[in-house]
Amino acid sequence: MLDFDYGYFSAVYRRQQPLSTIPWRALSPAASRPVPGGGVRPMTNTGAPSTPLAKTIVLIGLMGAGKSSIGRRLAKRFAMKFADADDEVAKAAGCSIEDIFETYGEAAFRDGERKVIFRLLDGEPRVLATGGGAFMDPLTRARITERGISIWLRADLDILVRRTHRRGGRPLLKNTDQRATLAALIDERYGVYAEADIVVDTSDESAEKTTERVLKAIGAFLKAAPAAGRMP
Repeated sequence: MLDFDYGYFSAVYRRQQPLSTIPWRALSPAASRPVPGGGVRPMTNTGAPSTPLAKTIVLIGLMGAGKSSIGRRLAKRFAMKFADADDEVAKAAGCSIEDIFETYGEAAFRDGERKVIFRLLDGEPRVLATGGGAFMDPLTRARITERGISIWLRADLDILVRRTHRRGGRPLLKNTDQRATLAALIDERYGVYAEADIVVDTSDESAEKTTERVLKAIGAFLKAAPAAGRMP
């Protein structure tokens, strides 16, 4: 069987082969192998190790909620690797998320996104920022619930509009009334996002302050359900 590599994928992509037929894999083979007896220890404010954490922290929420920004800070605090699911999908595809949407459509993107997230969740525990639609997929949501600790970064409409206005490359907002589109996505998705293990409201405060509140929320969650921080 031909071993998958990204040069091969790019060649297939240029031939316009549907993404759903490609054997999506994580960017690095090592990333998909669990660490024996895995897990890392989050760091306390004093730098001393605390309760072992052996599940991936999965950040969910709409575009502009701060998942990547907060995720990188959490990864540093927990001494874990960080991954952005959208970046991993783009690397696996050899093209941008916008190109995938335009060439193959959203369904093909979700198929690839699901495969990449599954592989990341089955590998070494890390902090994972997911795309806004990932948690809406029932299979992806079930795997996140099984293998991770999900955190919804909840933001109101005004915050999301301000943040997304500053950055392009968002297919769902392209050539649309961004405020109306985001409002519709809030109506569609927030009820499902509420199934997350932890909910943290974000605001215009600094990313560092939000990260501190997320850390406290994780601590409270693990104190209430300590087994949640360990793999079954």
